[in-house]
Amino acid sequence: MTLTLAILIASLAVYSWKFFGYLVPQRLLGKPMVARIASLLTVALLSALLATQAMTSQSEIVFDGRLVAVAVAALLLKLRAPFLVVVVAAAAVAALLQAVGF
Repeated sequence: MTLTLAILIASLAVYSWKFFGYLVPQRLLGKPMVARIASLLTVALLSALLATQAMTSQSEIVFDGRLVAVAVAALLLKLRAPFLVVVVAAAAVAALLQAVGF
């Protein structure tokens, strides 16, 4: 299977999930338990993606500048800094630590 074919298949799968989401009855979506599960599932998936991207490299767990940059971003978000400031500061910290070889 070529990379292009894999990307096309994955794209079709994701599009079909989005399309089939519109077919779910409104009475099911209106239940509080479904809404709660959907919101918690979103947070869990985003947390897993963040951990995977910030702490792994070539199937190995690594602790490098990316993790420090995520910590800086979390601190700035806790302090209610504007989102643009959070992104720029985290990127600057990651770049600085990469430049010094951390």
